[in-house]
Amino acid sequence: MGHHHHDSRLRLPEMKDEDTRIDRRDFLTRTGMGLGALALGQLLSPFGAKAATFEERFMAALPRIAPKAKKVVFLFMAGGPSQFETFDYKPGLSKLQGTHLPDSVRRGQRLTGMSGNQAVLPVASSPYQFAQHGKSRTWVSELLPYTAQVVDELCIIKSMHTEQINHDPAITFFQTGHQLPGRPSIGSWISYGLGSENKNLPAFVVLVSKNASKDQPLYARLWGNGFLPSEHQGVQFRSGPDPVLFLKDPEGYEGADRQEMLDYLKKLNEVQNQPWGDPEVNARIAQYELAFRMQTSVPGVLDTSREPDEVFDLYGPDSRDNGTYAANCLMARKLLEKDVRFVQLYHQGWDHHGSLPKGMEYQCKQIDRPTAALITDLKRRGLLDETLVVWGGEFGRTVYSQGRISPDNYGRDHHPRCFSLWMAGAGVKKGFSFGETDEFSYNIVKNPVDVHDFQATLLHILGIDHEQLTYKFQGRRFRLTDVHGKVVKDILT
Repeated sequence: MGHHHHDSRLRLPEMKDEDTRIDRRDFLTRTGMGLGALALGQLLSPFGAKAATFEERFMAALPRIAPKAKKVVFLFMAGGPSQFETFDYKPGLSKLQGTHLPDSVRRGQRLTGMSGNQAVLPVASSPYQFAQHGKSRTWVSELLPYTAQVVDELCIIKSMHTEQINHDPAITFFQTGHQLPGRPSIGSWISYGLGSENKNLPAFVVLVSKNASKDQPLYARLWGNGFLPSEHQGVQFRSGPDPVLFLKDPEGYEGADRQEMLDYLKKLNEVQNQPWGDPEVNARIAQYELAFRMQTSVPGVLDTSREPDEVFDLYGPDSRDNGTYAANCLMARKLLEKDVRFVQLYHQGWDHHGSLPKGMEYQCKQIDRPTAALITDLKRRGLLDETLVVWGGEFGRTVYSQGRISPDNYGRDHHPRCFSLWMAGAGVKKGFSFGETDEFSYNIVKNPVDVHDFQATLLHILGIDHEQLTYKFQGRRFRLTDVHGKVVKDILT
């Protein structure tokens, strides 16, 4: 009980009147310091049927940023795709092939343990052709022919950089704003800040490609709620007979039985809630009720059998095989159509320390067509105007080869100093490139964008001020962008 600073949480009958009053300090901590757009999310959400409290009305009256996007699909390329073989064209490198990376470029930057002991850091130019595409004349690698066709929809940031040089801290940093585990993920912050638009599905859904090479592990904490109430965690939809774990009724159990059990469970939880007022009890009640509604809503969303052949042809042959990246892109479109707020796809296999050509060709073949199809499909359904699509990994790759270069083989190590990421859809400029790297794509020479800037910008596009979306935990106010982040105004529409 020690962590509550006054006892209005004690629901004793004689204190009923106390409950309706809210002391000045409590009011200020819960409003003035910014509970973000939460209360408004509650007012707009289907659960907000009960009369708004004074606090909610006060929050709703606060000025807000006009949202450009209502929802997000984040295509996360886990492992760190190379910018050299995708979007950051460096034609001058072929003349320097095999030469040692100049110290003046490296500037003493720390290297990973994997290539830090190499006497020579041989420059590896990309063997792949680049060409200009679209009205925007944007350079795209030959490995991404389908993406090249939709390049006029993309806003490519070539000057992303991060503080983390190894996968686990770098992915954790990208997804939660901090390199150590335990913070809420982007999707959880957005669920908390904006609530759900569909009361029969989670606000935050995660899809992991079953057909990706699992070179680096993924952890459920990457879509965890951290210290936010647990109803904001990402829910993973899987391929196979049990798409959402523990959702199906046990054998011989009827829907009516389930309803009756939940009604009793709710009463028990409410009894427990009265003396303690622990918000997790209400979160638990909300989750049971959502799970019950999901029993009828999930099978419909996951069933792609009614999609016309033309749609499968657009996303490519893999899209008929549930759980592949292509099928997950199609699933993402269905979830966005149903107003799921944040859809996160993870596709592993981009960690190309060796045999890069083989690995890179394989990865691009898996993701190129379905990614472009998702943009095309969202656009023709009128959904791209309200959806932000993001594609990228946790860091880039080095200009030098890890190990020797042979005519048909080389590898690249982790490179946090610069990498490419793109966004498309609501709120960002189309056919636009932002930021520049040096001739080695080693350092940024123009318009750097760090991970917190990206997160601040993403929240801004959704109508959230990243400095206002806070949550008090262990006596301190936390936010997704920690104490950093500036909105990248130049890429916004």
